[in-house]
Amino acid sequence: MSKSSRSGYTPVNYLVYCMVRLFIAVAQAAPMERLAALARLLSWLAYDVIRVRRGVIDENLRHAFPAKPQAARETIARGMWEHLALMLCEVAHMPRKIHETNWRRHVRATNVEPAVWHLLQPRPHVILVGHFGNFEVGGVMAGLFGFPTHTIARPLDNPYLDRFLKRFRGGTGQYILPKEGSAPEVARLLENNGTLALLGDQYAGSKGCWVDFFGRPASCHKAIAVFSLTTDAPMLVSYTRRLGKPMQFEFAIEEVYDPQQTDQPMTDIRTITQWYSHVLERIITRDPAQYWWVHRRWKDTRGKKRKKERAKALGVRRAA
Repeated sequence: MSKSSRSGYTPVNYLVYCMVRLFIAVAQAAPMERLAALARLLSWLAYDVIRVRRGVIDENLRHAFPAKPQAARETIARGMWEHLALMLCEVAHMPRKIHETNWRRHVRATNVEPAVWHLLQPRPHVILVGHFGNFEVGGVMAGLFGFPTHTIARPLDNPYLDRFLKRFRGGTGQYILPKEGSAPEVARLLENNGTLALLGDQYAGSKGCWVDFFGRPASCHKAIAVFSLTTDAPMLVSYTRRLGKPMQFEFAIEEVYDPQQTDQPMTDIRTITQWYSHVLERIITRDPAQYWWVHRRWKDTRGKKRKKERAKALGVRRAA
């Protein structure tokens, strides 16, 4: 295998990159009204015809909203696919339509004064979002307000797409740090009063911090709370949701935790993690169709891991 193949610079990856760029060009040329109609068609195809991960979606919604009738949960599921398709189209239009001088035509800022006050302080900060609404627009808004952010993410397997995505986000003040080996960079960023923007609802495996999320155990990354605890950084829980029509959003700060101001400081990882998980849950409940119910957020492998560990220990004892 050649060096270029090992590094991902293959003809197949380049073809995929060209197809993505073609999709973006076509989406940018089409009016949002037509793209919205296409998104509705794609949602029907994904949920009712192809049934993409329908079992996972139905299970997640059944646990999250047990009181809702099945028809209501199916409406949420179709709305989720419509939202995801529309979100891709909005991201394609975003660089051409949302700028410093016209962002008010597309975005309504809610309760941002506390966030601006905190972000102007010479301290590190953590901005927390979930897989809700169009969080890419939220990153753009932070940059337009003059607060560049850094986020931790695993590089894409396709290096052409990875380079394109980094250039796209970097142009709006969003910078990507690699998931592996970025601890020194994160430490320097926080020491220099930088801002981390993180997704707070990613599955963290069996060794994560387990908290309640929509009535079920969910694993969260411990590092999110550690960043705030070790650097005294305020944590700002934010969201950007669509307001009915495409390219119309509400960008808001839902709640802020400041270790220096609260009367009852949260001093451990689990308490902080449970706090922001409940805040995200409250945000999602307002418009559940804009949440990513398609991912396995509640995958619990702790029992399987314990069985493997017991079997391994038993095998060692027998061998001895």
